[in-house]
Amino acid sequence: MMMRQPYQTYKEQSVMTMTSVEMLSMLYDRILRELYTVNNAFEKQDYSEINRGLQKVQQILNHLKSTLDLKYDIARNLMSLYDYFSWLTLRANVKKDPAGLDEMTRMIGELKDSYVRADKQARMHA
Repeated sequence: MMMRQPYQTYKEQSVMTMTSVEMLSMLYDRILRELYTVNNAFEKQDYSEINRGLQKVQQILNHLKSTLDLKYDIARNLMSLYDYFSWLTLRANVKKDPAGLDEMTRMIGELKDSYVRADKQARMHA
């Protein structure tokens, strides 16, 4: 039997105890890190790194879409936004053109900030 590494155990436990806003923030941060890496890869014309990063972004977006409860208007709006982001990443990957990724980066940052602010306000009023 293989021993689990302490860091891996810690990471798993921290993810399991996160609030939904902390989890969402972590996923948005991961998208932002991948987009930063992809931008650098575009500058170096490293197409395998572009592909890897954009596929990772797609996976995260697909996960985010799968968690939406579409009986709410906000969820349907987020679905449209995530679909738009998916289209931008697919287009960037197929055409090897980063057009639109800066816009996506800005919008993801704004979404993350909005969730964090809303969570802080909700905690203050609770």
